[in-house]
Amino acid sequence: MKSINKVILCGLGAVGTVYADKLQRFDEKNFRVLVDEERLKRYMANPISFNGNKLNFHYITPDTEDFKADLIIIATKMTGLDDAIKNIKNFIYENTIIIPLLNGVTSEELIADAYGWDKVLYAYFIGHSSVRTGNTIVHDDVNTFVFGADKEPDERVERVKEFFDRTKINYKVPEDIRHSLWCKYMLNVASNPTTALLRMTFGEMLENKYFMQLAINIMKEVQAVAKAEGVRNTTTMIDETIAHLHTMIPGGKTSMLQDVEAGKHTEIDMFAGTMIELGEKHNIHTPYCSFLKEMFDIIHENQRIHNNNNIVCKIH
Repeated sequence: MKSINKVILCGLGAVGTVYADKLQRFDEKNFRVLVDEERLKRYMANPISFNGNKLNFHYITPDTEDFKADLIIIATKMTGLDDAIKNIKNFIYENTIIIPLLNGVTSEELIADAYGWDKVLYAYFIGHSSVRTGNTIVHDDVNTFVFGADKEPDERVERVKEFFDRTKINYKVPEDIRHSLWCKYMLNVASNPTTALLRMTFGEMLENKYFMQLAINIMKEVQAVAKAEGVRNTTTMIDETIAHLHTMIPGGKTSMLQDVEAGKHTEIDMFAGTMIELGEKHNIHTPYCSFLKEMFDIIHENQRIHNNNNIVCKIH
């Protein structure tokens, strides 16, 4: 079995930085962070601060041709996935494994369309939310890298397990990775848009019986679509998701709420938008997700108007 040594990470967001920090400290020589030229200039001028420490990574740009990665971790937002797929091209060889750590259920398929399923594993991040303010990120190190293949055993999974054992990265390989992935997606669809819309923490969400009933109604839509998509054991998904919600920090905020508070464009298309598309594919009605999508279309339009007005004011 070929060992994993050379690693590239793409995406220095709230999740990506958690693992970039760990991988850099484990083997600085063989670890690279993939960025475009614009981000390279930005990070060199203003390095990311993680838990109070400035992080100075070995950066690599898409045009580099002398580095082949055994493992590529993609931790961008969904809006950055297309660029990430293009940018990793020069670093792939026959033994490369690609693992996306995005929030949705479509990133693996998109990467496989470009490079083949033999390169891609399913994965997601589970743990406490990071708090990001500008280039400053704080995280309490409660995290698990969940990954696996559609069919076990899989030699690629064993290679990644051996590497994570060496790097001391906390991981889990579930018996049914697609079931687990869709449970994480259910959690995100039910909690991210709703808490962002209502400006509520996890604790406030769990204490409010009307909020939880809304969340369960959204979960039922995800459950129906998951079953139509061929996910196994969907009857237990809602109970599993609610149980996981109770492990979150009461004062913690979803990433989508943090995006709204920062005036950033959200990942509503990956959550409610994907649900609407898959619902139409299987003739399943998704009224709650449709309502959430409409609300965030309004929020995004208001952001656009506000930003345009600010530009006009500065010009005058």
